Amino acid sequence: MAQTMTAAQAAGHGRAAPGIRLLGWIILALMAAFLINNVLNVGYGTPVLTAALGDMSQAGAIVPIGIYAVCLGIAIAFVLATGSTVLRTDGQRLHRFNLYFIRACFWAVLFVGIADATIAQLRVENLLPMFFSEETTRAMGRSAWVGPYIHMPLVALGFVVALFTRTLGFTWLTLMIVVAELLIVFLRFVFSYEQALMGDLVRYWYAALFLFASAYTLFDEGHVRVDVFYAGFTQRKRGAVNAVGSLFLGITTCAVILVIGLNGKTAIINSPVSNFEITQTGSVGMFIKYQMAAFLAVFAISMIIQFVSYLFEAVADYREEPGHRDHQPIAH
Repeated sequence: MAQTMTAAQAAGHGRAAPGIRLLGWIILALMAAFLINNVLNVGYGTPVLTAALGDMSQAGAIVPIGIYAVCLGIAIAFVLATGSTVLRTDGQRLHRFNLYFIRACFWAVLFVGIADATIAQLRVENLLPMFFSEETTRAMGRSAWVGPYIHMPLVALGFVVALFTRTLGFTWLTLMIVVAELLIVFLRFVFSYEQALMGDLVRYWYAALFLFASAYTLFDEGHVRVDVFYAGFTQRKRGAVNAVGSLFLGITTCAVILVIGLNGKTAIINSPVSNFEITQTGSVGMFIKYQMAAFLAVFAISMIIQFVSYLFEAVADYREEPGHRDHQPIAH
């Protein structure tokens, strides 16, 4: 397990690097502007940046331009205002934010999974009328109602709980997956009872576990690396390789995922999320397919943040600055 450094420990380790810091924060600013513009485009019809630049006379064209200008301005102003901040401090700052973001997402899917599975079970067994009015029972059969009125408050609760916890939630989610799998096997082979929602719940949590944990795995050097040459590199050479890889392979790949997945209302992420899409099992399954599409965006966002943090750390390693984190070798 890597030994992380606090911001206080990292402060003062190395020389100021305004150029690489500016590059990293501009990447994050562009991502933030793209996400904000995407929400406005899908929800309110605001044009995207490329359309606005192509026809400045169209209604709302100034909005995306203003969004990008503000985000870039904030990033540049932040770097200029914190000119003495060293790379490892920025890297740790981004990593801590990413830990909160991932932790919040884990708690959110835990809460949503339990709640939606419970509702689906009551709906399948026609038990909802025993606890709710006829109108509410009908509403709970529509994903367009369950999504905003049940799922979204639970997602918000996950972000609140994440403020007061320090664990990432891997343990809880992994435990719940094991419990769900055991319950499925027990009910299927002992009582010959099976419902579509059981498979939906396991797939939902599995998808969250692997996609959300990817960024933390990157921080802890846990991803598989073809290291025939890398293993023999010096710290300086490893820093150069990691910096180039983060910038031209990692960040660009995740950016492609976001651009393709959020490219208009009919894109592969935007479409299911905006329509609260469900699986073909319909009302007998869980209403969480749209969230599984959103997991791709969460994966790309968290990875871009972590890759920028990794970029800062890699450049600091290349410059042979103090504060390098040693990683325990991981056997693959």
